[in-house]
Amino acid sequence: MSSEEVKRNSISSFLLRTAERWPNKPAVTFSGVTRTWLETKERCHAAATLFRRLGVEQGDRIAYLGLNSNVCFETYYSPALISAVFVPINHRLSIGEMKECLDDCAPKLLIVDENFGEHGKRLAKSCESLQETIYSGQMLRSGEGLSYEDSVKAIISSEEYCELSPSSEDEVVIFFYTGGTTGRSKGVMLTNNNLVCNTNCTIPLYRMKQHWAFVIVGPLFHVAAGSRVFSCAVLAGHAVILSKFDVTALLGVIEKYKINSATLVPTMYQLILDHPKFRSFDLSSLKMLASGAAPLSDALLRRILEVFPTTEFFQTYGMTEASPVLTSLDSKYHVLSGPNSKKLGSVGRSVEHVDLIIADDQDREVPPNTIGQILAKGPNIMKGYWKLTDATQEALEGGWYHTGDAGYLDEEGFLYLEGRVKDMIVSGGENVYPIEVENVLENHPAIHQCAVIGIPHDTWGEAVHAVVTLNKGGKATEEELINFCKSAIASYKCPVSVTFRLDPMPLSPINKILKTELRKPFWEGRGSKLV
Repeated sequence: MSSEEVKRNSISSFLLRTAERWPNKPAVTFSGVTRTWLETKERCHAAATLFRRLGVEQGDRIAYLGLNSNVCFETYYSPALISAVFVPINHRLSIGEMKECLDDCAPKLLIVDENFGEHGKRLAKSCESLQETIYSGQMLRSGEGLSYEDSVKAIISSEEYCELSPSSEDEVVIFFYTGGTTGRSKGVMLTNNNLVCNTNCTIPLYRMKQHWAFVIVGPLFHVAAGSRVFSCAVLAGHAVILSKFDVTALLGVIEKYKINSATLVPTMYQLILDHPKFRSFDLSSLKMLASGAAPLSDALLRRILEVFPTTEFFQTYGMTEASPVLTSLDSKYHVLSGPNSKKLGSVGRSVEHVDLIIADDQDREVPPNTIGQILAKGPNIMKGYWKLTDATQEALEGGWYHTGDAGYLDEEGFLYLEGRVKDMIVSGGENVYPIEVENVLENHPAIHQCAVIGIPHDTWGEAVHAVVTLNKGGKATEEELINFCKSAIASYKCPVSVTFRLDPMPLSPINKILKTELRKPFWEGRGSKLV
């Protein structure tokens, strides 16, 4: 099948078209091995053939559990080539949380890399929907499961490929699991239309160029990193993939491969600039840097602009449900003086395909400079939450996606974030929903009441903090409660500190804990609750 035979709005067309036009250009480098776009297309087609032979049909889910790799990059495309759905699993979750995700999406296949072999074995035994586990990387499998690499190589050697039947348009192509306000993750269903729309927007938005070299270092279980898989293909670019974030490794690949673009979260920028050997690396190839997932503090932003004076810098605001970009602050506003510098602190204007308003609690649009909830609509907005009809209807009420974030628009349409309508905490670019942590803490025998809030952290932006009252006669230490949480949920969700209150919790007239009052002592003197 040629790229011309694939419908226009299909992520598969990105891969097929580039493999036809630029077959010998470098596509993916991982662990020192570089493959061309033709080789990458052949590997994706071979993987799709393997999936088809294992019984995968249109709409079936294929899950991936592992660190960033060329295999994960390929799996962004290979299920789509046969109209299946890719489900990257957050490897930072606890095994119980991973099982919840798999039980929810019921995948037929699970691809597991060498870093999570034991997890894979446990999940294979406990998840009824799984028909096969495929192992990638250098791993002793003791005869269990299939080898991804051996299978792909055998199919390529035989040239016995399956017929392609790519998904397109409004067909779902990826589930991303995002934390839920009810304590469980929700499967965000993104379609070809969603992802094609975001890709076609962000390439000119960030002024990306053909054959650029991109570094992918953010976790590919997030759409922010995953979106670079698509833009890289459209531009016949070169994706250099790091398995995980490491400052020295990142600086090294930027220098070695002359990287042109990187998208990082504020925590990464902080750690890079603080690295003692930062200035010893040649980073002059960088043409564009972007920041997202969490707000940048003014101090950190100024440091970035000072050390990268000739690199275009963009900030974006978005979320998984928006595929992900809603707004962007152009590089021309990232200056330390002059009229344009007055927009620093904003997250920019809505991108061209997005309608964005600020609404009151009745979803009525409010005037400029009035704080309300941020609502958005456009072809990038998710199809919905998997098997959660009520949550989908609530999120998309009236045709608008309700972000749960608070902010205001100025007279020129620049968006300023002011807090969260929901209580979500953004720590190091990861979303933490307090109710998940509170559900765990409330099971501790010593706790009478608890509330989990975000407090300022110089490196992570926000840190998870628990405020608790104890039962009469109850005893607990900060270390004990933190470890209690770590035994049940992912470490990044757990409190890093605990306040033991002797006074009762502040309550609203309907007896809800007033988290705004609990936050005040930590956020006093700061311009925003977000930074």
